[in-house]
Amino acid sequence: MNFLAHAWLARGGNDAFLYGNLIADGVKGPHLSDWPADVARGIRHHRLVDATIDSHPVLLAARARAPREGRRYAGIALDILWDHFIARQHADTALVRRCYRVLEAQPAPQRLVSMIPALIDEDWLTGYADFGFTCQAVAGVGQRLSGPNRLAALVPWLEDDYAALERDFHRLWPDLLDQLGV
Repeated sequence: MNFLAHAWLARGGNDAFLYGNLIADGVKGPHLSDWPADVARGIRHHRLVDATIDSHPVLLAARARAPREGRRYAGIALDILWDHFIARQHADTALVRRCYRVLEAQPAPQRLVSMIPALIDEDWLTGYADFGFTCQAVAGVGQRLSGPNRLAALVPWLEDDYAALERDFHRLWPDLLDQLGV
């Protein structure tokens, strides 16, 4: 649920494209014909970003450093951690306000309907600059998954490997901006 990274990569597009990027995790399936064209284009862009990150050598190396029992979930934790580094190092209050305005203007997909108001009201996109807040977000996403909270179990790894993960971000982020920034 790396809203801020997707917003940054989509910020050059129109509001409908940005909206599609922001809500894509709540949209399932390949059929996007019910969505306006620019929203569907944003959803597809979000999915391309996810696929690119998931196969990026930097991410694969970082995931390999995660505790073995948590590696399956490490990508989710890292997505949220990337938002932390973006919020801390590339703060853009105008983009954050734009995201909230865009999200408030349209109803959220059913899968995100309870999350979007909290994201806005609690100002998650700014809050990610705080590492403690980010760790709480990682654990919170883990509560929504079935079974034990494997994301909460990854928080000590994020703390211990923080410096290396920050270096990973600095290698990953320029590639993403070059390849997928709009």
